[in-house]
Amino acid sequence: MIASEILGKAAFLEGKWPQAFSHFGGERRGAPVFGFLRVAEEPVLLKCQIQHPDHVVVFDLALAEEQEVFQELKPQGVVLVNTHRDIEHFRKWRSFTLGLVNAGEIARSAGLGHMLNTAMLGAYIRLTNLVKIETLLSVVQSSIPSKIDANLQAVQRAYDDVKIYQPEAMR
Repeated sequence: MIASEILGKAAFLEGKWPQAFSHFGGERRGAPVFGFLRVAEEPVLLKCQIQHPDHVVVFDLALAEEQEVFQELKPQGVVLVNTHRDIEHFRKWRSFTLGLVNAGEIARSAGLGHMLNTAMLGAYIRLTNLVKIETLLSVVQSSIPSKIDANLQAVQRAYDDVKIYQPEAMR
């Protein structure tokens, strides 16, 4: 998935060791895609699908089984969700650090249509502090072939707009 590759490049530029790969659910356009990214302070030797991730990013709630997220995500995990809904809709998710961002609206207002990658990346790095915003903006600028200004705007706006809820604040 493009988002995990961009984030992996940003992590690499900051001296980390990334490993990005994708798993395609079906051989048709529009089928669910799972992107995986490992980032470590030392070389990553594992070459398998990630079981029980620390973080989950949900681009489309219609494709996310709530119970599966709860079972797979590590305790004290981090979840970023693209949604227009407020925190009340996510009361069952309160055991995780939760980021909510309306990436769809951000992407549309930036002129990107339904392309959510850069908006979700902006929100994700604010939620996790995995890389600096300046590093991500630099990688987006050098990696995206078109609508560069729109993508940079989407990154920054999502970074600024994401709502972050810590587990204890949600109870």
